[in-house]
Amino acid sequence: GTTADQIFPVGEVVRYLSHFMTLYPGDVINTGTPAGVAMGQPDPKPYLKAGDVVELEVEGLGRQRQELKGA
Repeated sequence: GTTADQIFPVGEVVRYLSHFMTLYPGDVINTGTPAGVAMGQPDPKPYLKAGDVVELEVEGLGRQRQELKGA
């Protein structure tokens, strides 16, 4: 999914939070996830596991790549 699939638009979340705290460049706001996450899937649930890779990219900011390791 994308942020377009979320209940609250990102701009609205930022506006709401800015009423309670000062936001600075570089702050990270966790917005949750849109529909389609593992909890809503039938068993066996497709949870992340060791070796999986999660990537995200924000235009103008760059890309993050995380490889999950075992506990």
